[in-house]
Amino acid sequence: MTTLVLGGTGKTGRRVANRLTVLDHPWRIGSRSARPSFDWTDRSTWAPALDGVDSVYVTYYPDLAFPGALEDIDAFTSLAVAGGVTRLVLLSGRGEPMAEAAERVVQSSGADWTIVRCSWFMQNFSEGYLLDPVLEGVIALPIADVPEPFVDVDDIADVVVAALTQKGHGGKLYELTGPRLLTFADVAAELSKATGRDIVYVPVTAEEFAAGAREQGVPENEIEGLNGLFAEVLDGRNAHLADGVHQALGRPARDFTDYATANKATWTVR
Repeated sequence: MTTLVLGGTGKTGRRVANRLTVLDHPWRIGSRSARPSFDWTDRSTWAPALDGVDSVYVTYYPDLAFPGALEDIDAFTSLAVAGGVTRLVLLSGRGEPMAEAAERVVQSSGADWTIVRCSWFMQNFSEGYLLDPVLEGVIALPIADVPEPFVDVDDIADVVVAALTQKGHGGKLYELTGPRLLTFADVAAELSKATGRDIVYVPVTAEEFAAGAREQGVPENEIEGLNGLFAEVLDGRNAHLADGVHQALGRPARDFTDYATANKATWTVR
């Protein structure tokens, strides 16, 4: 069973691909740099990427909450199932109505499906757009003082690979969170403790965040999408824990302190 790993160079995708390699499970990366290439914005690339594939790990860039995502997921899953794909594992966002709509598309696709619905990634602070702010010592976001159960991407990858390679995960929706709630101020304190540096969280307005993102060259549509996501998801609706990691793997979810300790070298000021 060959698996197409969409976003195979991203945070979760490359971890999934690495684990599949260890298991000697055939896989193919779905990205613009792959051959054949895959691009969500170019539907002519979808069929060649799906050729000879039996299962797909579906991740959507930039996010399922962005305009056009639902239509793309609908068209892609229809094409995949018509071409012989029998298993779909969807990476979804917790508390996102549009992501839940995409989940329903996958659930009604006719394929054996698993939904992996996740809270905010811990690795956003070490591998994503929040790395530079952490290095600078100031995390400035338009987010209220609400807690979030940040999840470790390695937990996500473990669950995804189990769903792709093991029996018993079909028809399951796993909601993944970390083991405790943290505000962004709490995160800054955890990072400060791990690194021995002063790192603070500063709440800003959506307009201030947009201005700073523009200075860094972030495209306007992504700025709008991120601000919309911040307002929609980080409003307290996700301020509760779920046990999807334990359900899927039979072990506890990793804690933020362990993540921060393991990655402290990443935040050494360069």
